[in-house]
Amino acid sequence: MKVGVPTEIKAEENRVALTPAGAAAFMGHGHDIFVQKGAGLGSGLNDEEYGAAGAKILPNKEAVWAESEMIIKVKEPIGPEFDLMDDQILFTYLHLAADEELTKKLLATNIIGIAYETIQLADNSLPLLAPMSEVAGRLSIQMGARCLEAISGGRGILISGVSGVPPAKVVILGAGISGSNACFVAVGMGARVSILDINPAKLKYIHDVSGGHVVTVMSNRANIEEEVLSADLVIGSVLIPGAKAPKLITKEIISKMKKGSAVVDIAVDQGGCMETIKPTTHSEPIYIVDGVVHYAVANMPGAVPRTSTFALTNATLSYALDIANKGVEGAVSDDKALLKGVNVMNGKITYSAVADAFDMDYVELDFS
Repeated sequence: MKVGVPTEIKAEENRVALTPAGAAAFMGHGHDIFVQKGAGLGSGLNDEEYGAAGAKILPNKEAVWAESEMIIKVKEPIGPEFDLMDDQILFTYLHLAADEELTKKLLATNIIGIAYETIQLADNSLPLLAPMSEVAGRLSIQMGARCLEAISGGRGILISGVSGVPPAKVVILGAGISGSNACFVAVGMGARVSILDINPAKLKYIHDVSGGHVVTVMSNRANIEEEVLSADLVIGSVLIPGAKAPKLITKEIISKMKKGSAVVDIAVDQGGCMETIKPTTHSEPIYIVDGVVHYAVANMPGAVPRTSTFALTNATLSYALDIANKGVEGAVSDDKALLKGVNVMNGKITYSAVADAFDMDYVELDFS
């Protein structure tokens, strides 16, 4: 199979979908790899390394898309890439439930869209979302700490506090991979941490692993409001696989929060879990609503591209190789987890949460 790796064009996105070692793995299976010139530079990977692995370096994104049967990316296609899509396999983070325009474009161009974030194992875990969720969760506390600085419009609070001065209170919505990683970083920095979830088992795990140093709270409307209104920093890390995130924090709650407090919404890729949230970029990451500092960068792991690139390739490579070796039908027939990753195919929506988001028709895939 001819496999293309274009340079990411989303603002300040320096990750790349494949490392040179990954390219060598494809070459070892007899596939052709086309890498756009400079695609890996943001992650410290140069064209010579890809060339040494056997990849062919092409001058621009147009050439990569034109040559390739499968495109491997990090982020979903955006404007300039729309006209390049034509009957390829697209393997990337798609987040379609939050993007009707992209969904319709994929349908119109007959793309087979396989989303990293909806590949789901039998235990309901999301193996290709996990590494970036881990990165985003850890980063959220780092970014939240900056939001609390006076220079950002925050209350001027040090998360750890100092002797004689209490630490910040950090409230985390969701105890999944992002939330738990945010939790442990916040605890490590000395914050007072509360975490909410609807799953008692997750809360028990957090309580046990933290040695009781984290306040675990069942998530409901009343508890969310109580915790958020007393918080200095709120992390939104709620996930419904492939679907829009629920709006757990209303505009009214935001308006009642302490002035200079901060919110970081990791769920912004899926629409965000706060009514006041809108996507931002690394160059302009924050804005203020009712005195509350909002951070909502839609590609948070792009802030640490080298770490993120290697972590992502570690997770995606085996699935990408499977698709290249067997074709889409063969690969998804053999792997039910990968089957759940197919969001659009043959001009049809094949993932129910995406169809529900836009009140469009859903067609169930069945290769058995």
